[in-house]
Amino acid sequence: QEQVVESGGGEVQPGGSLKLSCQVSAILFSSNDAGWFRQAPGRQREKVALITSSGSTDYADSVKGRFTISRDNVKDTLYLEMSSLKPEDTAVYYCKVTETYTNGETLEFWGQGTQVTVAS
Repeated sequence: QEQVVESGGGEVQPGGSLKLSCQVSAILFSSNDAGWFRQAPGRQREKVALITSSGSTDYADSVKGRFTISRDNVKDTLYLEMSSLKPEDTAVYYCKVTETYTNGETLEFWGQGTQVTVAS
């Protein structure tokens, strides 16, 4: 059964750093695009960072220069390194893997999320 499991969240002071991990199983991770999203209370879920199967990346303007997305296709793991964290980064962070089939159809797999709280 396909699984996407995030870890690494927690509470950190402004200016601090955290590294999130997303372990993927039963999905051909290396061949598919993946990304991190977040949802703060009362707000819609938003894109944080995306990475294609070939390693191209895309970031939300609000995190450019502070966050780095990466992937380890041997370990089937997606990462998000976050630095210079701000209170407005507080949210539940979700990992998503998009599986693309030969007919062009896609299927998304989401994790349960991990809480990141930035507070002094």
